[in-house]
Amino acid sequence: MLFVLAACSKDKKAPDPTPPVTTPASFSFSALNVNGVSGFSHNGINTSPEISITFSEALKKASVNSNITFKSTTGEAVAFNTTYADGDKTVIIKPTAALSHLTRYTVLAGTGLKSVKDGSLLSAVSVQLFTTLDSANKFPVISDAALLDKVQQQTFKYFWDFGHPFSGLARERNTSGDVVTSGGSGFGIMAIVTGINRGFISRSQGLERMQKIVGFLKNTADKFHGAFPHWLNGATGKVVPFSANDNGADLVETALLTEGLLTARQYFNGAGAAETNLRNDINAIWDGIEWDWFRQGAQDVLYWHWSADKGWAMNMQIKGWNEALIVYALAASSNTHAIPKQVYTNGWASNGAMKNGNTYYGVQLPLGPPQGGPLFFEHYSFMGINPTGLTDAYANYETQTRAHTLINQKYCVANPKGYYGYSADCWGLTASDIKGGYTASSPTNDVGVIAPTAAISSMPYTPDESMKALKFFYYKLGDKLWGDYGFYDAFSLHEPWFATSYLAIDQGPIIVMTENYRTGLLWNLFMSCPEIKKGMKDLGFSGPNL
Repeated sequence: MLFVLAACSKDKKAPDPTPPVTTPASFSFSALNVNGVSGFSHNGINTSPEISITFSEALKKASVNSNITFKSTTGEAVAFNTTYADGDKTVIIKPTAALSHLTRYTVLAGTGLKSVKDGSLLSAVSVQLFTTLDSANKFPVISDAALLDKVQQQTFKYFWDFGHPFSGLARERNTSGDVVTSGGSGFGIMAIVTGINRGFISRSQGLERMQKIVGFLKNTADKFHGAFPHWLNGATGKVVPFSANDNGADLVETALLTEGLLTARQYFNGAGAAETNLRNDINAIWDGIEWDWFRQGAQDVLYWHWSADKGWAMNMQIKGWNEALIVYALAASSNTHAIPKQVYTNGWASNGAMKNGNTYYGVQLPLGPPQGGPLFFEHYSFMGINPTGLTDAYANYETQTRAHTLINQKYCVANPKGYYGYSADCWGLTASDIKGGYTASSPTNDVGVIAPTAAISSMPYTPDESMKALKFFYYKLGDKLWGDYGFYDAFSLHEPWFATSYLAIDQGPIIVMTENYRTGLLWNLFMSCPEIKKGMKDLGFSGPNL
């Protein structure tokens, strides 16, 4: 019996303990490089990059294809090949076909990635890629003179082919329908004079268009104390409000329009009845502008806006330094409503407060805001006023226009915000369309958008730098930036984004200032006005063209 009990006790074992659960060790990212350069974000890479990602453990290859993705920002998947190194700790990814230029891509290694020990990746790894610009020329290379001809002729079409059919005035932009712009039409008038001189149209064609424009302005267009609104309906001549309180006179826009009209008056100097009548009609418009009335009660400053029902609600004084020097030059030159010098001294110049004198990027700036402001400050007034050798108590304007332009160019080369694409080939900050809106770009308001008009319209001041930019815009970006009316308004290589818009106030300076660089045509015409010579001298200006 004892034997039996002992035998039974041997067969009855203690229960085994629960075996431990073994969790595969997780693993982590160790290193990342693209074409041998480390970092999680890469701009300007080639279209066949090699992306190398290293992990702390060898990878389970079966998990790679389903857990590494390669996509464009629009969600388009990119096919790629993978190879391995470092005992399978490093995966090397290469697209099977060339990527698109100027396109953003993301390569993502997700947490579903496994190691050979079946461990999971602790956190996802993402690398951002932005491919480089296609450096191939988009158009055949031609001589510099032929290129300038082409740019002027194509830009001229905006004002000639796309001018409003009833009034002949310039549409505000290529999507504006019947809305025409006063200032842009002044630029368009100067473009017509240029077009005749260049042989794009005949003198008789230009005269006929000018008769249409001047007749509409004299007999149909709304005027307020002789001044025109910013926008008009090109069919009816009625004011189109620019804003709630800006539904009447705009003295700056009126000045830009008058700058063009006086230039045309000097050009159409024939003794025949048609050209004589045209000059008389222009003089009627010119003499009807009550510049002195915009002193708002004999103040020593001019005001920008006035409305029949809003009065002086905008209450914006015209003070320098900006694009509006032309207003004071014309106001002082008026045969009928001239302003005295103290309005210029106390209003525009603020008794010298518009002076700057600081140095930016090695260039001293005589006038204006820090780093100069947008470049249209040096274009609009100087489409007619020749700054060469021009001085007054506050500045040498040849120095001013060049200094401002060089600061703008050097800022873009320095590129303190690190925008992709800025360079000595690609520069120019001014007012333009931007993605989703409009802004006055400058070194102190830089959103990464370049406007071709900024550099090209500065051709008289910085010919070498401007020509370099022009060639880049045309040859390297022409497939995206060149259209029916010349260069589109603006672009960003950093986004990337390219406008499809044209604006009269940006197209006009391109053709006009290029002509001033080449021949001085518009400068010579405008500065030949006897009223301008007297008026600017009265303000204290001196120079070889007065």
